[in-house]
Amino acid sequence: MPFTLRNLKEDLEDLGPNFDGAPDLEFRLATKALELEQSGLCYQRVPPGYRFPYGHTHKKQEEVYVVLRGSGRMKLDDEIVELEEWDAVRVPPGTWRGYEAGPEGLEILVIGAPNLGEAPREDVEGQRDWWARQKLRVSSGLRESPG
Repeated sequence: MPFTLRNLKEDLEDLGPNFDGAPDLEFRLATKALELEQSGLCYQRVPPGYRFPYGHTHKKQEEVYVVLRGSGRMKLDDEIVELEEWDAVRVPPGTWRGYEAGPEGLEILVIGAPNLGEAPREDVEGQRDWWARQKLRVSSGLRESPG
């Protein structure tokens, strides 16, 4: 049975410094390293009190953000939701998103589908400081009980 095994922290290049944002921002793309065919995967760590410097949206890709450690807030279009460990947020195509870390920092896995292939930039539109330029509406979000 074919499979691919990679360590997200040790085997993948940290692209965080390329974003010209928070010191110690970590951003590791795993899609190619894991040879994913139908989806995409990224690990990110935002230092305490910092906001990811870009907001973005996708034309085709749906994303799920899973909080591994820490806490923070996520802005989805003009709504802000609080995030805590093990929260998962589904973001459909066409929705702008951005996030910031709480006092302990924020570690997330981002899972996207479909895989965007060799030209992922064609599906994404991004804007630096998007969050700061938008009107805000704070929400507790929708939390459903299991079952």
